[in-house]
Amino acid sequence: MKTAAEVLNELAQGIRSCTLCPLHLHRKLAVPGEGPADAKVMLIGEAPGYHEDQQGRPFVGPAGRFLTELLARAGFRREDVFITNVVKCRPPNNRDPAPGEIRTCTSAWLERQIEAINPEVIITLGRYSMALFLPNQSITKVHGQPHQVNGRVIVPMFHPAAALHQERFKEPLLKDFEKLPQILAELRRQPPAADTRPQQLSLF
Repeated sequence: MKTAAEVLNELAQGIRSCTLCPLHLHRKLAVPGEGPADAKVMLIGEAPGYHEDQQGRPFVGPAGRFLTELLARAGFRREDVFITNVVKCRPPNNRDPAPGEIRTCTSAWLERQIEAINPEVIITLGRYSMALFLPNQSITKVHGQPHQVNGRVIVPMFHPAAALHQERFKEPLLKDFEKLPQILAELRRQPPAADTRPQQLSLF
């Protein structure tokens, strides 16, 4: 049986040569994601931007530097967590990813990454990654609140780029990351929920 690290490496190779949707026509480099195969925390953004497309790494521009600061507030280093995006190639002109692109990339790559890593908590950054798990929710209403979805704990948060562009998102995002250690500690005290329907967890 392959190890999680071997599976992730194979997925990364597949992502770098992927031609399943039109986004591959515009990319310089695909961005599989990075982090340890046994990461307890997985962060999922929306799509690579210009800097990510140039380097083939997730969150390396201004939003990435801010994300590193946010993780430090929660007591994590970038090297402690796995960071990726819903789609692995930059949409032209940084447009929003299209529904078909999201479906293709999620089923081909993201779901298999999640399965291999099996994180304790998935933090969704922005509304597109949140919608994969909580499709009928508003991020302004549920940000920072852990939810149980199909046996996984999802914590939706604002995207760091949104906080850089709109000051009103910055303070809530800082506070949400500061709560992350408490969320993890409380989860480890609770037995896993048998109900697979989306539900908010009462941890506080």
